[in-house]
Amino acid sequence: MKRVTGIGGIFFNSTDPTALRAWYKEHLGIDVQDWGGTAFTWTDPEGKPTAETTIWSVGDAKSNNFAPGTAPFMVNYRVADLHALVRVLKTEGCRVLDRIDESEYGKFAWVIDPDGNKVELWEPPAGQ
Repeated sequence: MKRVTGIGGIFFNSTDPTALRAWYKEHLGIDVQDWGGTAFTWTDPEGKPTAETTIWSVGDAKSNNFAPGTAPFMVNYRVADLHALVRVLKTEGCRVLDRIDESEYGKFAWVIDPDGNKVELWEPPAGQ
């Protein structure tokens, strides 16, 4: 069974997210949007944009978005079949959070790695 197919996003927190977003925008040229991040569009080998994206976002350290994880970051991994992977991870004894979200943005589930990091699993909508 195919498991992770790529990185869907990188999310991290800051005690001053507004200033940190501004720094990344000014010094690294990241096109930070009003929602706090950006979507990097993937390209094919010839440089033409594809439907896939990787999200980059800075959040507020006061939030509990990464709980019960203990790190100030969370990596979102793209997966091919979220429900099947969650079933397999549970049978393998992994700490899978008891929640799957489904919306127009795709399907999301979370697992806690052995170091206590919350890991997001994402099955994109069809065509993405």
